[in-house]
Amino acid sequence: MADISQSNYHIHITAKHRWLDLNLKEVWRYRDLILLFTRRNFVVSYKQTVLGPAWIFLTPLFSSIVQAFVFGGIAGIETDGIPMLLFYLCSNAVWGFFSTCLTNNAGTFTENAYVFGKVYFPRLTTPISNILSCAIRFGIQMILVLIFMVYFLIQGTVHPNWWAWFLIPVELIHLGILGMGFGIIISSLTTKYRDLTVLVGFGVSLWMYLTPIVYPLSTAAEGWMKTALMINPVTIPVELMRFAILGKGTFHLGYYSLSWVVTLLVAVLGIMIFNKVERNFMDTV
Repeated sequence: MADISQSNYHIHITAKHRWLDLNLKEVWRYRDLILLFTRRNFVVSYKQTVLGPAWIFLTPLFSSIVQAFVFGGIAGIETDGIPMLLFYLCSNAVWGFFSTCLTNNAGTFTENAYVFGKVYFPRLTTPISNILSCAIRFGIQMILVLIFMVYFLIQGTVHPNWWAWFLIPVELIHLGILGMGFGIIISSLTTKYRDLTVLVGFGVSLWMYLTPIVYPLSTAAEGWMKTALMINPVTIPVELMRFAILGKGTFHLGYYSLSWVVTLLVAVLGIMIFNKVERNFMDTV
């Protein structure tokens, strides 16, 4: 029998004192668990449904048709010369990724309390798995966008900036970090104040209209209104995604830099609060 004293593995159990303790090495060791949680999030979302994962296509498609009819047909909002259905499909895919990252992570503690209370693992694995599952949904929705894009490419009515497609994964990481940051802040607060969960859905819906999702940024009047929209940290990433995919979008380096600054600050603040609440959240959930 091997001598246990000769083992190369050492386990050090210590109390966490630092608020900004990422411990990424430990998170990486639990990468299999991240993949397991990602699969769970994806499967559970469509379990016991008639159409299953088909809703990933149907939800944005129906939403885009309604938006094209209401905002394009009735309100007469222009879409920078991009076919309305394609414009709304792309916008909904991008916004859906961000909003789902936020809302899914907003329930990290309350929805996983039964797991957190039984076994130890790095709690950050849960928010990371939420981002990955949202990225999978975005990728599937992009298939629908590409199908319509091929049709409009043949018609010659859309001209993507293929060279800028490298921005898509960059902005997915950007929006994922931003959504996770806001989400885990809300999750940490809802351990004590449950009524905040009611406000999340309303707040996200309101945020969508304060972001150029159902309209391009170019339609906003110059002045304080456009400045307010560009201060929104989600605005420039959305415009950049449309610039790459659809060929039209507004970019401003100063506001793009501001968006990254806000994203990093929110992420750092979120992790600090997350680590603090993690120590005793079982007493309040």
